[in-house]
Parts: sequence; structure tokens; C-alpha cells
Amino acid sequence: MPDVGASVPPGWPEQVRPPGAPDWEHTAVAWLFDLVPPDYRAHEVLRRYPLLLARFAGDHVAAGLEAARAGWRTVRVELADHLPPDAIEAAVTAYEREGARLAAAARGVEVVAGALRGEVWVPRL
Repeated sequence: MPDVGASVPPGWPEQVRPPGAPDWEHTAVAWLFDLVPPDYRAHEVLRRYPLLLARFAGDHVAAGLEAARAGWRTVRVELADHLPPDAIEAAVTAYEREGARLAAAARGVEVVAGALRGEVWVPRL
């Protein structure tokens, strides 16, 4: 994979080649499909229109991020009487990690979708 740090915006996924690189859209589609449930691969319209796939992926990631945030806020109260304290703390940690992963994925979807729309990122000095 080429070094994308100098040619793509912050948050660009490592698995996606920079816009203009050979097969960059193919790598974007593969990455986007990895973010959504496997059944989404059955929808030909998502294969045909990568920008639509990015929309679906963005919606899916946003829903997951909201679920992780809700779980983080409520797990202590809802399960305190049913799980040992160390399990609760491990769950909080898992929600935090998943939230961070999903937030990064959401940013990645945003910048990839922009590139699919033809937006060109220009670094600020």
C-alpha cells in the first residue's frame, strides 16, 4: 500500500489507496463493504454506485456508534446487579474501544465519500 499520508486528508483509511492511484475506487468499495453487514454485498446497486455504498456504510457506522455510546452510558446501571464489577469495567472498556473504532470509521467514510464525489483535498499550510 502506498504512503497515503501526504496525499489524502486526515482520517483516510489505510486500506484505501489515494484517489487517482490505480484501482483506488476498488479498494474503497472493498473497505466500505467491510464496514457493513455481509448481506449488503447482495445488493447490485451498491456495487454499481460506490457513493451509494458510502451512504449505506455511513448510516450503518453512525448507528453502531450511537449504540456504543448508549451502551457505555447505561451498562453500569442496567447490569450492575447481574455481573461482577470487573465484567462491567471490561464492558465499559470494550464500548470505549468500539466507539473509537467506529468514530474513526465514520471519518474514513466521510473522506472517502468526498473523494468519490470528486472532491480534492488540499492540505493547509
